[in-house]
Amino acid sequence: MAAKRLHDGYGQEDQPDDKRVRRMPSFSTVIREALMVKQMQTLFVALEPLLRRVVQEELQAGLVRSPRYIERMSPETPPAQPPMWKLAFRFKPQLPIFTGSKIEDVNGNPLEIILVDVDTGAPATISQPLRVEVVPVLGDFPTDDREHWTAEEFQQRGIVKERSGKRPLLTGDVSLTMRDGCVAVNELQFTDNSSWVRCRRFRIGVRVVPGSYDGPRIGEAMTEPFVVRDHRGELYRKHYPPVLGDDVWRLEKIGKEGAFHRKLTQHNVRNVQEFLRLLTVKPDELRAIMGDGMTDRMWEVTTSHAKKCVPGDKVYMYSTPHGTVYVNSIFELVKVELAGVEYQLHQLNRAQKVFVQQLLLAAYEQRNNLQEADAMALHCNDVPLLQNAAEITIPALGDTQLWIQNSLNSQEIDFQVDEIPQANFALQWTGQMYNISG
Repeated sequence: MAAKRLHDGYGQEDQPDDKRVRRMPSFSTVIREALMVKQMQTLFVALEPLLRRVVQEELQAGLVRSPRYIERMSPETPPAQPPMWKLAFRFKPQLPIFTGSKIEDVNGNPLEIILVDVDTGAPATISQPLRVEVVPVLGDFPTDDREHWTAEEFQQRGIVKERSGKRPLLTGDVSLTMRDGCVAVNELQFTDNSSWVRCRRFRIGVRVVPGSYDGPRIGEAMTEPFVVRDHRGELYRKHYPPVLGDDVWRLEKIGKEGAFHRKLTQHNVRNVQEFLRLLTVKPDELRAIMGDGMTDRMWEVTTSHAKKCVPGDKVYMYSTPHGTVYVNSIFELVKVELAGVEYQLHQLNRAQKVFVQQLLLAAYEQRNNLQEADAMALHCNDVPLLQNAAEITIPALGDTQLWIQNSLNSQEIDFQVDEIPQANFALQWTGQMYNISG
């Protein structure tokens, strides 16, 4: 007889707690939690310098506003006395300014630092050379818009330091020697944008190197505050003034890859030179290309910006057996020759003006094959060059009869011209060729 199985008195559900098998977490759960911890640690490490700087700035600002701090500091910081001389920039810097881009003045030249008399503002000189340094300054210094400050205030509250782990904010010719009261800064650029400082702006400051000069105090130079943008924004900035080879979207109101840019590209207007050529010869066609999306105000802004472009000294000629026109790089009329005779614009009669306009249109159609003329020879000619001659007013013909002279037998034939002839302006009349004569 089989022995009976003895029970221990516990059912499966009555097992003691310490003997129950605990459920182990899955491998994916462990990896996910480890990654989350790592990400949080990385975030805290990145935020720590920012939080430290913000707390430090707020504490300093609170201390400065504190009455006890003012009372304690007032005997140690006497009010700044106006210096005898100060440094100054001859011209303002050209804006906008981008990181990594060379900083120039509004005329496109290197920044120039001069020494001036504080009372008169006139340039001044001193006998000994001055060692000066270019430094980045906070855009809101001085906070109370004072005209004078001490060297200690400029050092402690004005000059801004680069971010932790970054390159110096200003690089290039930051240490210079001034002689005869002036010195040029040939190379200068910012390495970081201004978005991380509280006022969001920088200034460029110049001061005498501390300890290098024993004479009367010389005040520091500062530009107006400005925003320093990241260099990626330079890819889309406009040029002032534009140049002939600039892409057409460098003009005001024409955005890169925008609707106006696409329309112009479809009509082979890809740069400022082609834009100005079409504006000179066929302004109505250019206006039609831009469409109704460009308002009259936008059109005025765009064309005004384009007209600031310098056309250069090159002159091109387009010649036919009956006349020759000379134009510059944007098809502004320079000189006219009809039947070998040079004319000024006011000397042309109605039919000759029509003929000149047709020559311009024909020259525009052949713009890629024009012959370059000798600009110096044109300027040395006794006949004055035409100024603003591109704005030719074509008289309305209406019912007015034009006199066309037969150059073969010098007989005048009076007949009605119903349509403006094409570029060669030659009319067939009873088997003979009739042309405009000088």
